[in-house]
Amino acid sequence: MTTTMLAKLDGRVALVTGGSRGIGEAVALRLAEEGADVAVTYLGSAERAEAVAAKITAMGRRGWAVRADSADPQEVRAAVAAVAERFGRLDILVNNAGAGFVAPIEETGLADVDRVLDVNVRAPYLYAQAAVAHLADDGRIVTIGSCMAKRAAFPGGSLYATSKAAVIGLTKSLARELGPRGITVNLVHPGPIDTDMNPADGPSAGFQSGFTALGGFGRAADVAATVAHLVGAEGRYITGAEIAVDGGFAV
Repeated sequence: MTTTMLAKLDGRVALVTGGSRGIGEAVALRLAEEGADVAVTYLGSAERAEAVAAKITAMGRRGWAVRADSADPQEVRAAVAAVAERFGRLDILVNNAGAGFVAPIEETGLADVDRVLDVNVRAPYLYAQAAVAHLADDGRIVTIGSCMAKRAAFPGGSLYATSKAAVIGLTKSLARELGPRGITVNLVHPGPIDTDMNPADGPSAGFQSGFTALGGFGRAADVAATVAHLVGAEGRYITGAEIAVDGGFAV
């Protein structure tokens, strides 16, 4: 599929947090294919983030990798400001950066709680708060949630599920607040997705697949396609929604 065929986001600028790998990378590249200039944040994988930015540039779009620790409020705010300054505008925010965690509650330390909530709850809030000052009146905010926010299929997910459930409230409240400006705010819940951090041939793949109606893993491109629809013109009347891309995990 060529960039020419998909150029639906020409002139738009997107920020994808945690865009150096996995779902974030797939989203960043899909938005660039559809015509957007895209900035991605990263924490420890500078080389991979720069490679994503280079792929975006090779498509004839502007790509940029900016380091930002989502657990640091100042770095979150600085990243948004830097992107808006570099590109001259901001139209799309995709809150993708996240911290995974599965463990029994009695083995979960305070540092674990702080890290997961800082990255999965506070950061999306602060990214959105910072972005609102720059977003165009028909802007888009999409947050990547999790199937675990909707179904407790196995034990050990209490902290992670709590963090992902929290952004349901953020999404719905922001959709109401920003609706008068034509800004849509939505939440995408992936299920088991084949990435380097959770490969479809990994040791727990069969276990995870067994909870889905389709009996297997999805692709990062599946999530990216849904995000692309939400941030495009055809998503203009979808807001405050939770959309599952989970193979029927939450059925």
